Amino acid sequence: MSRSGGPGGQHVNKVSSRVMLNFDVLNSPSLNEQQRERILIKLKTRINKQGILRVVSQKHRSQRANKLAAIERFAELVKQALSQSPPRIKTKTPKAVKQRRLNEKSRQSKTKQERSKKIDLDD
Repeated sequence: MSRSGGPGGQHVNKVSSRVMLNFDVLNSPSLNEQQRERILIKLKTRINKQGILRVVSQKHRSQRANKLAAIERFAELVKQALSQSPPRIKTKTPKAVKQRRLNEKSRQSKTKQERSKKIDLDD
């Protein structure tokens, strides 16, 4: 626990409401190797060299609210890191889209050709 920064006047100066949650990813018995690797890869910017994931909360004025916010944020981070996104299914570009692109190209080409035609004034 430490003091929060930001606005709040005298209240901020005398109350320790900031909360830091530390989770040891490398030595946690609740994670298997696969889960540990996923968390280390996905959350590498939040994990220090000792393998500790740190979540800080100082959004609220009360320490209790900050504790709940830190736990909630930690749970959300771990959940996102462990969730696997479904593999992307490749699809072909529809024929109508290809035809529309070609039509637009030919229309643009005609416009430019019409602009470049020279008019003979030899009458």
